[in-house]
Amino acid sequence: MLSTDNSLLIIVDDDDSKVWSLYDAGPRSIRCPLIFLPPVSGTADVFFQQILALTGWGYRVIALQYPVYWDHLEFCDGFRKLLDHLQLDKVHLFGASLGGFLAQKFAEYTHKSPRVQSLILCNAFSDTSIFNQTWTANSFWLMPAFMLKKIVLGNFASGPVDPEMADGIDFMVDRLESLGQSELASRLTLNCQNSYVEPHKIRDIPVTIMDVFDQSALSTEAKEEMYKLYPNARRAHLKTGGNFPYLCRSAEVNLYIQIHLLQFHGTRYAAIDPSMVSAEELEVQKISLHTSSEQEEQ
Repeated sequence: MLSTDNSLLIIVDDDDSKVWSLYDAGPRSIRCPLIFLPPVSGTADVFFQQILALTGWGYRVIALQYPVYWDHLEFCDGFRKLLDHLQLDKVHLFGASLGGFLAQKFAEYTHKSPRVQSLILCNAFSDTSIFNQTWTANSFWLMPAFMLKKIVLGNFASGPVDPEMADGIDFMVDRLESLGQSELASRLTLNCQNSYVEPHKIRDIPVTIMDVFDQSALSTEAKEEMYKLYPNARRAHLKTGGNFPYLCRSAEVNLYIQIHLLQFHGTRYAAIDPSMVSAEELEVQKISLHTSSEQEEQ
């Protein structure tokens, strides 16, 4: 598993306390990498399964942990400065839950001078009002850490789950414990602060919507709203996976990521080392055939 000792710490704001923590893996020659944005409870290393698999295929991937930002504009400005610091003109974004909402907001924020080449939105939402907590968003900063953790844990799956999902939940609980009061309070504020995505500003960006059919923190209404917002999006449905499919259904998630990124192979926006493409494409086709034949048998 990835150790925090291997992560890069970068400050791009005037405020020295705002530190981005990230893993940057794969060939540095790739100028349009895939960047992972975690959920409220997540740190950069919750995407370790994607980092290990995708870099093995020749992709450049970056997994992030946010500094403390209290509003969406402040986050977008900080993220833009981070991309400037990393000398990345355009990127692909994979956002999970809150990460998915922030990815959409960043695409919207930079629509006049686009920085987002494509979006993969995993268990994401487009309007914070779905959580019915916009009225408490301004008071999270006052709450003690144990109370904030209780709020987050309330969205985790309860009841019987398979061993992989149980391990995924345990890992996320462990990550949640590592977050301080200000980190949690700021993320919950971003998650619940009254805001929505303006789709007309990002309608030309290729999108894959990834969601699960079993229990997750996302309501059916929120999923339907995403489909309406992005009528041309590719849909990547997982039968099961709960809130954290990238941990407990990593093979399927990685396959959908590869399929999404195939459309950019051979262009300047490819996230993969060109010399790895043919072998990787063959493998994706093999896995696709295997997956589809398994589904037909069920």
